[in-house]
Amino acid sequence: MTTQPAPNDWVFVVVHTTDGRDVFLGYSDEAAGISYIPAFYTKEDAHDCFLNLPREPGGKYEIQAVFFKELAEDALANHFLIFILDSSGRIRLKIDPATIVD
Repeated sequence: MTTQPAPNDWVFVVVHTTDGRDVFLGYSDEAAGISYIPAFYTKEDAHDCFLNLPREPGGKYEIQAVFFKELAEDALANHFLIFILDSSGRIRLKIDPATIVD
């Protein structure tokens, strides 16, 4: 599947909890000038890829399902793109959340 999820479709993300605050795990590439949240079509893909994702020490990491529109709203508010990744961490789809949020 390489189609963009519908607003009410579930996608899987990594949630990082630190100091009692939950945030979607995101990354910034300073050289390219982009920030993105990795998302996955399946929980299995998220789990397999999570093992190789860079993480900060401390805090708790958990794979959670979220409505795609909810993720897009948060990404837009915080100036992130959404990258749909496969289980190996390859980008399958790059999504500008401004195209999702009304």
